[in-house]
Order: sequence, then C-alpha cells, then structure tokens
Amino acid sequence: MDVKLTVNGESQTLSIEPRVTLLDALRENLGLVGSKKGCDHGQCGACTVLIDGQRVYSCLALAVMQEGKEIVTVEGLATEENLHPVQAAFIENDGFQCGYCTPGQICASVALLEEVQQGCASAVTPDLHSPPKLAELSEAEIKERLSGNLCRCSAYNGIVAAVQQVVGQQPPSPMATVVGSRGAEEQRS
Repeated sequence: MDVKLTVNGESQTLSIEPRVTLLDALRENLGLVGSKKGCDHGQCGACTVLIDGQRVYSCLALAVMQEGKEIVTVEGLATEENLHPVQAAFIENDGFQCGYCTPGQICASVALLEEVQQGCASAVTPDLHSPPKLAELSEAEIKERLSGNLCRCSAYNGIVAAVQQVVGQQPPSPMATVVGSRGAEEQRS
C-alpha cells in the first residue's frame, strides 16, 4: 500500500506492506540508517525517534500508522550549519563509545528536555505538584528519564553530563569521574 510520511520535514511516499515497521521503512526504504535495530522488541531504545515531538521506539510502530505525523530522526535534528545542542553536548562530554545507541540516546534526550519543559514528572520526581525545571534537573531525574535507552558500552556518565550541559548545568569533568571511580575502587579494596 502507499503511505505518505513526513520525515525530517520532507514528505515521502512509500509503497510498502502494512506490516512494515517504521524502523524498517526509515532504514530500508528511505536510507535513514541513524536509527538502529538493536533488539527489535522495544527493549533497548536504539531505534528511538521523535513522532510529533514524543519519543517512540520505531521498531514497535507500524509505518502506515504514521501518516499525518511529524517524524524526526537523528539525521533531522541538525541543520546544515549546526548540530543540535544535544548532539554537540554528546560530542563534548564523550557521551558515546561505539556509537550504536547514540542516535536513540540523542533523540530520547531531546524528548526528555521537551517533557521537562511541559512539566511532566518522572518516577523519581519528589513532588508531583512541582516537577523540576530544566536548570534544576537532578542526575537521578536524568537517569530515570533515559532509563528506557540502554548503552552496552556504559557511556552513561557522558550521556548524563551531555544533558546537564544542555540544561545549563556544569557537568563533572571526565577526569573527575575517572579519578572518583578509581578512588571508590581503592576504598573497596
């Protein structure tokens, strides 16, 4: 069947089977390979994209159900001249190692910022009547809000630091984290 999708601001018409996932349509039909097929079961978050501003695991969404919606992949976050602030912060804070999960982590982080601006609470928000503002977003809040995206290389400190930088906080320096974790190791010995 024919389906018309709006991806990264461009209208695309695809002729696909009704059972094709959005992830497969993006990768196989449109050549947008930033979104990764990790688990293909909605458990890892490597395929996270934004649909109408909300994060969605594209491996669980059927492409035909996305007509009339705005789909943004990691490729659509930057302009020709500039990276999205989250993308730049990931680079500056070493928020990736192998990079496989990075596109999903970046899209989830962009959604996290929007959710906080809209006043959404998380499971660790202490006062549901007073959700955190971006500038006061705690490390626990960031970790909880990104808990649906896994990183097998464990670049979590850099990912959290990238979000902290974007919201205007001073993330810990990478060396302080390394020295701090070594000190903790020595104390356990």
